[in-house]
Amino acid sequence: MKKILLLGAGRSASSLIQYLLQNAPSENWHLTIGDINVDHLRDKIAQLDFAEAIVFNVHDEAQRAAEVSKADLVISLLPAIFHIEVARECMKQEKHLITASYVSPEFRELHEEADSKNLTILMESGLDPGIDHMSAMAVIQRVQGMGGKITSFKSYTGGLVAPESDNNPWNYKFSWNPRNVVLAGQGTAKYIKNGEYKYIPYHQLFKRTDELYVEGYGHFDGYANRDSLSYREHYGLKDIPTMLRGTLRRIGYCAAWDVFVQLGLTDDSYDLEGVDSMTHRSYLEAFLPPAAFAEETPQQRLCRYLGIAPEGEIMEKLEWLGLFEGTPLELQAATPAQVLEKILVAKWKLEPGDKDMIVMQHLFEYELDGEQHELTSSLVVLGDDEVQTAMAKTVGLPVGILAKLLLQGKIDRRGVVIPIYPDLYEPVLEELKRYGVDFVEEEKVKATH
Repeated sequence: MKKILLLGAGRSASSLIQYLLQNAPSENWHLTIGDINVDHLRDKIAQLDFAEAIVFNVHDEAQRAAEVSKADLVISLLPAIFHIEVARECMKQEKHLITASYVSPEFRELHEEADSKNLTILMESGLDPGIDHMSAMAVIQRVQGMGGKITSFKSYTGGLVAPESDNNPWNYKFSWNPRNVVLAGQGTAKYIKNGEYKYIPYHQLFKRTDELYVEGYGHFDGYANRDSLSYREHYGLKDIPTMLRGTLRRIGYCAAWDVFVQLGLTDDSYDLEGVDSMTHRSYLEAFLPPAAFAEETPQQRLCRYLGIAPEGEIMEKLEWLGLFEGTPLELQAATPAQVLEKILVAKWKLEPGDKDMIVMQHLFEYELDGEQHELTSSLVVLGDDEVQTAMAKTVGLPVGILAKLLLQGKIDRRGVVIPIYPDLYEPVLEELKRYGVDFVEEEKVKATH
C-alpha cells in the first residue's frame, strides 16, 4: 500500500481530494489529509478505511517529521511560503514531493540533493503555473517538430466568475486566495516584444493592458505578469523575439483596480494607525489629499485627485464596494492591503450556487515553409458550484494525475522538475480531457504583403 500525505485542505484542494479518494481503492493508496482545520472533511471520509484527516501544524517540527516519515509521497497545497519547510523534511526523510507553486530560489538549491537521493520534487503542477506550461509545450513541440520557428508567444490566464453568476459591476469574484489577488502584480513586469526588452513598473501595470477575445465568452483585458522572461529557456524559445505571460480580467476591472494602486491601498509593508476606529470612508480618506473647498465630498476629491469621471464606470464600481460609506472596519490592526482585502472579501465572495470560470489563452505566431501562421489555443472551464470550483479542478486535477503517475513508477525524472517534458504533460493533458479540461485551437495563415 502506498501512503500519500496531503497537506492543505483549503478552497483549492476540493477536486484533488475527490480525485485521490476516487483512485485510492484501485491504486491501493492510503490518504492522510492534514490542515489547521479539517472539520469540513470529517463526513466525507468517515466511512472510508483508506483515508483520514488530521489537524496539522506545519510549524510543529515533531509532527511534521512524524507524518512525513509515514508517507511515500507528500503533496503540499499549503500557502507557498510553507512549502520549503515541508521540502526540507522530505529531503531529510527521502520522500517525493509535489506542489502547485513556483520554483523559488530556495527550491533550486535542493535540486542536486534531491537528484542524488533519487527523489522527485515536482513543482508548478497546478493551473498557472502548471496546465499553462503543459499545454504551451504541447503546441511548441508540435510546431518545432514540423520544422516551424516560433516568433511570438503570449499566454494569459484568469480565475473569473462564470457568466451566469456574474452579477456585480466588477465582473469578478474570489475563487482562490484573496490576499494573492490584492497583492497581484507588485514589482516590475518584464517581457520581450519584437526583440526589445520591456518593463512596466507596478504603478503603470493596470494602465498597460491588452485586449483579448475568447469565442463564446467575449472580450477580456490582460495585464503582464512579473516575469515573462525566465521561461524562454524552459520552453526552448531562447531567441524568441516576443514573449509575454499575463493575467486576464473582464474589461474595465484593471482601470478600476488602478485606483487602489495609485492611492496606495494595496501596500502591505506597514500597519495603519487607528485602524480599530476606522470606517470604510475614513480608510479611503486617509489616502486622499485635503478638500479643495469646504463642501467637497470624498467622491469629488478622489475624482479630482486621480482624474476620474464622476459619472463613469470606475466610480460605479467603487460606490458598489461601499468605500464611501461609514461601515466600521472592525479590525484591530492591519496594513492598507489587509483592510482592502476585508472590504473586498465581503463583496466578492462566491455565494451558494455560484460558479467560477477559468480562462486560459495562448497566442502563437510561427514561420513554416515561408508562411506566417497564427495559432490560438483557448481553454474555458466552468465550476460546478462554490466548492467544486473551476479553480479547484484546474489546480488539483493535474497534481492528482502526476501523483498517480509518480506512485505508478512512470515518472523517473529526479531533482526539482516542472512538467515541460512530453512524458509528464502528455498523459496529464490526455486524462484532463475526461474532466472537460480541453483546449480549442484555431489557426490561420497570415496574408503576406
